[in-house]
Amino acid sequence: MYYNSEGVVQDYAKAVKWYLKAAEQGHARAQCNLGWMYYNSEGVAQDYAKAVKWYLKAAKQGHARAQYNLGWMLENGKGVLQDLSEARKWFRLAAEQGYVRAPNMIRI
Repeated sequence: MYYNSEGVVQDYAKAVKWYLKAAEQGHARAQCNLGWMYYNSEGVAQDYAKAVKWYLKAAKQGHARAQYNLGWMLENGKGVLQDLSEARKWFRLAAEQGYVRAPNMIRI
């Protein structure tokens, strides 16, 4: 709610606080959203390595958007060494779940 200002004033710092609580308890969507916030410097300092950490946790749980985002980070060497083979793996997993953007990325 704090991220999208649904019923409250938008506050990225509070969003990070609540996403972190949920992410630490294993909530995949919160982990993915936290990765997004670290990637985009929303409520926290930009930190690609932390973005990758949270995307990976969510991706391992089968979260399609996290799988796609992790693939993108690996493809572009953001927060990790560039690894096109590993990027394709995560894009493929996201595509298998119907994530719309992923099929085009498998060809990298």
